[in-house]
Amino acid sequence: MTSAALRIGSRGSKLALRQAEMLRERLVAAHPDLAKPGAIESVVIRTTGDKVTDRPLAEIGGKGLFIKELEEALSDKRIDLAVHSLKDVPAFLPPGFALAAHLPREDARDALIARGGAASLAALPHGASVGTSSPRRQAQLLNLRPDLAIVPLRGNVDTRLAKIAEGAADATILALAGLKRIGRESEASAILSAAEMLPAATQGIIAIEIRDDDARLRSLLAPINHQPTALCASAERALLETLNGDCRTPVGALATLEGNRIALDAMLLSPDGKICYRLARSTTTSRARELGRETGAALIEKAGAGFAGIGAGPR
Repeated sequence: MTSAALRIGSRGSKLALRQAEMLRERLVAAHPDLAKPGAIESVVIRTTGDKVTDRPLAEIGGKGLFIKELEEALSDKRIDLAVHSLKDVPAFLPPGFALAAHLPREDARDALIARGGAASLAALPHGASVGTSSPRRQAQLLNLRPDLAIVPLRGNVDTRLAKIAEGAADATILALAGLKRIGRESEASAILSAAEMLPAATQGIIAIEIRDDDARLRSLLAPINHQPTALCASAERALLETLNGDCRTPVGALATLEGNRIALDAMLLSPDGKICYRLARSTTTSRARELGRETGAALIEKAGAGFAGIGAGPR
C-alpha cells in the first residue's frame, strides 16, 4: 500500500454505510496496516436511485441507477472501489469495470413485515395491501395470493419500515439480509422460505467493484473474496445474463453449495403472477457459470414467445 488513503465509495443509507464498514473490517483483518488512522476513507455518493423514490425503477432507468454515480466516481478516480448490494448491479457491467470480491453471503431469504403481525403470507387478511415496487415480489405474491392488492413502495429499509408503520400498506416484503445488517430483523413477522418466495438473484451478497485495470486492488481484495459466495453469484448472474433479466423482469434465483456440487433454483414469472416457470438443476462447482446459462436457456425454451424481451441481452 502507498501512503494515499484507500477510498471506499458507497451510497449513504444506513444499510449501505454498514456494508462499507463490513468491507473495511475485512480489509483491516487481512491487511493490518490499513488499521492506521487515515488509511481508509469512506466517500458517500448519492445515486439517482436514492434521489428519485416516487416512481418504480423500471420507469426511471432500471436498477443500474443505484450504481451509476458510483461507477462515474470510479471512472474519475474519486474513489478506488465501490461497495454494492449485488442484486442492485445489472447483469452486464459497463466496459472498464469488474467485480473483484464478494463478502460471505447473508441469509438470502425474504421477510414479511405485517402491521397486524401476520405470521405467514397465508395469514394476511383477504384483499390485504402489500407495498412493494419489486416486479419479482409482486409476481410471486400474486401467484400465491391473487386477492392481494399491490401498492407501490420504494425507499431504503428504514423508510419502507416507517411507511408500513404509518399505514401506507398492510404489509411489505424486505430482504432479511438488509434487516439483519442494520439490526432490525426482530421486526419481521415471518421469514419466507425459498420454496414460498424465491429470492432475487444474488440477494444477500455484498460485492466490490473496481476499475478493471486496477491490478493493485485486485491483489488487495483477493484475500477477502469468499469463494463459495462468488460461485453462487456466478451461477445466478449467468442466469440473469441469459434471460436478459433486469428490474422489469420477474426472476427469482438461488444457488446453493453442497460439497463440490452447486444447485440452482430459478423462476421466471409474468408480471401478474398468472404464469410461472420454475426449474432446479445442479452440476459440479467448476461449471457454476454454465449452470446459470443452461438453466436460463431452459427457462426461455419453456416460456417461449410469451415472454418478450428475455434472452435478448448482450453476450
